[in-house]
Amino acid sequence: MNEQFMKLLDQARELANEVFDYDGSDYAEIVQEKFAELIVQKCAVQCNHNDDMDRILEHFGVEQ
Repeated sequence: MNEQFMKLLDQARELANEVFDYDGSDYAEIVQEKFAELIVQKCAVQCNHNDDMDRILEHFGVEQ
């Protein structure tokens, strides 16, 4: 895995730690969800036009 993905995975773990509540939630699933959201956000930022960015975020259901 490249360095950028490793950084995003670390961020995803930090975000998961903030919301994980030990109530039977699957920690790995939360990390995966946060990781995917971070990737989509990074892709959206790379778009040149705001309309494109909003469309990508909306398509994947990710909030800014």
